[in-house]
Amino acid sequence: MYLEKEQEKTVLRVPDGKICDYIDGKFRKDTPEEYVRQIIEKRLVNEHKYKPEQIKIEFSLKHGSGKTRADIVIFPENISGHTQEHVQLIIECKNEKIEPTHKKEGVEQLISYMSICPNCEWGMWTNGKYKTVFRKETVKGKFIFTEYNDIPPVDGSLEDIDKPKRNKLKKAFDDNLLLVFKTCHNYIYVTDGMQKQPSFFELLKIIFCKTLDEQNVGKSLEFYTTSAERSNLDGQLTVKNRISGIFAKVKKQFPQIFDANEEIKLEPRSLARIVSELQSYSLLNTHVDVKGKAYEELVGANLRGDRGEFFTPRNVMQMAVEMVNPQPHEKVCDASCGTGGFLVAAMNHVIKQLKNEAERDYETPESEWDTRIDVAVRDRIKQIAATNFFGFDINPDLVRATKMNMVMNNDGSGNIYRNDSLKHPHEWSADLKKDLAKALNIKARDIKNPQSIEFFDVIVTNPPFGSKIPIKDPHILEQYNLGYIWRNKKGWLMSSKLQTSVPPEQLFIERCLQFLKPGGRLAIVLPDSILGNPGLTYIRQWLIERTKIVASIDLHVDTFQPKNGTQTSLLLVQKKTIEEIQKEQNTRTIKPYSVFMAMVEKIGHDKRGNTLFKRDEQGNEIWVPEEPNVFEISKNAKNNVVYKPVSKTRIIDDQSKEVTPVFDKWKKEEGLPW
Repeated sequence: MYLEKEQEKTVLRVPDGKICDYIDGKFRKDTPEEYVRQIIEKRLVNEHKYKPEQIKIEFSLKHGSGKTRADIVIFPENISGHTQEHVQLIIECKNEKIEPTHKKEGVEQLISYMSICPNCEWGMWTNGKYKTVFRKETVKGKFIFTEYNDIPPVDGSLEDIDKPKRNKLKKAFDDNLLLVFKTCHNYIYVTDGMQKQPSFFELLKIIFCKTLDEQNVGKSLEFYTTSAERSNLDGQLTVKNRISGIFAKVKKQFPQIFDANEEIKLEPRSLARIVSELQSYSLLNTHVDVKGKAYEELVGANLRGDRGEFFTPRNVMQMAVEMVNPQPHEKVCDASCGTGGFLVAAMNHVIKQLKNEAERDYETPESEWDTRIDVAVRDRIKQIAATNFFGFDINPDLVRATKMNMVMNNDGSGNIYRNDSLKHPHEWSADLKKDLAKALNIKARDIKNPQSIEFFDVIVTNPPFGSKIPIKDPHILEQYNLGYIWRNKKGWLMSSKLQTSVPPEQLFIERCLQFLKPGGRLAIVLPDSILGNPGLTYIRQWLIERTKIVASIDLHVDTFQPKNGTQTSLLLVQKKTIEEIQKEQNTRTIKPYSVFMAMVEKIGHDKRGNTLFKRDEQGNEIWVPEEPNVFEISKNAKNNVVYKPVSKTRIIDDQSKEVTPVFDKWKKEEGLPW
């Protein structure tokens, strides 16, 4: 039973180096093993639907003449006592450095624990990279331990373990999907002998198959492996044939991503294992934040390049998208899309608006939508992704990763192209012009110069920047005002001489404005030198003449750490119309206007990339109920009512989330219509 208490908030202060257990609320050391255990605990409750009172942490087991402790044990529901003979399931969580074959702490330890608990049927061993599940059966007086795909849900259904039904697919919670992705990738890396990047793309093929199978509403799921199939070569080959059949459909649906002759290169044993890890989840219905974090961490670990590719933190992308506020009818672009984080955030921003509209139109909350409404909304999302979202990147691997990111998060790959955004449009490939023209409903021959590419209403981007990757090609530089030398003669004037070298971010500013329609909005992450260096005043003058500066957000110096310590800002501008520019030139005046400015002094992580959490005056971490103001009601020995928070979580020390509400209020006061 739960009660919401108005205007009350329980705050728990946890000493440094400690963590508050999800199940029993006790303080424990914040270690890698504990991180894995907390994720497993949340999975047991949220995905497998075990009740917290069925679960005990560090449960003491009598082992011979001594005692030992099991990390997690689960008891049947509604038993009178929690004793060793009643243990139903045991889980052991280890540091990722501990291998399954470890003599003392590997899977043999789990088997020994299961053996001393007479009614324990199931066990799981995991270190965050590997997972092994056993079912214990007694045959002729001896214990037989058989490997299974997963532990059963609370109802004990073995069928759901081996072949999940569409309506039984589970949403992933917290970091569990990230652990699953890492486990799958690590298994390919080790078992198939592939390097990181090929391993990553093989995993992407499997995720594509999983996503397409989920979309095939009305038919039985084909993406599965039974525990028996996984355990023998003949069964593994059956799984490979089944998944290869799905991949053939994937290649037909996404010819822009996969070649017709492309195949899944994984060994049958490896493929069956990965399918077993993914099959119980619904990737389409898992919350976008959970999917986004899992996918982007995996991409960042495997595809980070050497061309200034320092991927933007998700909180900064979210802030930028919310501030620029793309609408369902607007065309959105990222001119240097990387892994697609900005596009996914923008698409999810639009999807939220579409779902709100659908709830109003159908007069039905999303949680109660039937298949008809769900399919109608999904088709609308696909249509908008196909017509209104665009991305360019020079790295073909990142282009592929972006398309996958869009498919997994938004049910559509959008229009993502491999292209050097800074090249003259005349030099863009014929295929690119043809595809782009079709998506924009224009003629390919009209894409011919920098003045003919005003395609987009909104651009959100973080271009590659730095003096180590300068643009020196005069054929590229001559397209841009900022590619020329500027001289200060009672105001900055552009000369007729090209610069010998220009950092790419400076040219990206101008290219993004060339891409924008008049009145369009640009949110761009830039190094602070552009906004403050006296020698670059001409760039600021150029910007002020052509745009209305809407907002400048000073980001914390650790924003791109641990990979890059460049001080950056988020700049939001609106492109002026030709009439506005001519009027200001004729009158030699710019009408004064307000600019929103803010400083993000806490970004949620330190220079090593470690997450930072809010602390009290004594330096203790602050924990609050995961669902604010929600309490469990119980009675103590004196028959007094006790309110206990359902579960607790730390608050990330991140001010970026506080910027958007303040900006929205300011925007209304200024009368900005978007």
